[in-house]
Amino acid sequence: MSVSLEHYLVVSAVLFGIGLWIALAKRNAIIILMGIELMLNAVNLTLVAFNRFVTLADGRPALAGHVFVIFVITVAAAEAAVALALAVSVYRTRSTVDIEQIDLLKR
Repeated sequence: MSVSLEHYLVVSAVLFGIGLWIALAKRNAIIILMGIELMLNAVNLTLVAFNRFVTLADGRPALAGHVFVIFVITVAAAEAAVALALAVSVYRTRSTVDIEQIDLLKR
């Protein structure tokens, strides 16, 4: 028995669901960022899985999935750096990363 596209898609859907649950259910900003990163990695797995099972008309493997994965990894790294910098800044001013207690825009 070989691993088919459906197996990759099921694993990716489970990872995305776990990441979505983490991002929506938790109140800690760092944990929410981890959930978002998990969702982005699930999308990367889907792109690579589709790329593995798609070939061009002349028999060459397509590389579009790998190119998109590189862009998603780049965006995820930039998002993580900016979000962690914001979380550290908020922690320094409020001494918490609980998003229920962060009301910097309120007067």
